[in-house]
Amino acid sequence: MWEGVVVSIHLAPAAGAAPTPVEAARAVPGKGLEGDRYFAGAGTYSRLAGTGRALTLIEDEALEALLDEGGIELAPGASRRNVVTRGVPLNHLVNREFYVGAVRLRGMRLCEPCAYLERLTQAGVRRALVHRGGLRADIVSEGVIHVGDTVRETP
Repeated sequence: MWEGVVVSIHLAPAAGAAPTPVEAARAVPGKGLEGDRYFAGAGTYSRLAGTGRALTLIEDEALEALLDEGGIELAPGASRRNVVTRGVPLNHLVNREFYVGAVRLRGMRLCEPCAYLERLTQAGVRRALVHRGGLRADIVSEGVIHVGDTVRETP
């Protein structure tokens, strides 16, 4: 059994806006993280039907690998993912429930990088993040997620 940690949390108020780091964010089922573009229905993909837009996560290890393997430096917030984790096997959480602090989430699908992300960051990001761009999740239970919270599997 694994156990990880929340390294940072990032919210962007509107599509294309720069994400800003926060110490904590309220997670609301069916809405997202309070203060984020998708909570307000103002995200780039908000008008598309589907699950997995409430909260996104990425492994800090994936961001380190970008630099080590390809010389691409991508700040955690620039990844456009809400929650940066360490020690969490995100790809294994598709169709599984897990906890971030006291908040229960359900992994819905991988958060593969897109051309939009590359336009907002730098060339090569899309290709370098294939299959390690993070996880899209739905919020199952309401609560506050904090930097430093434990990330763990459901029993």
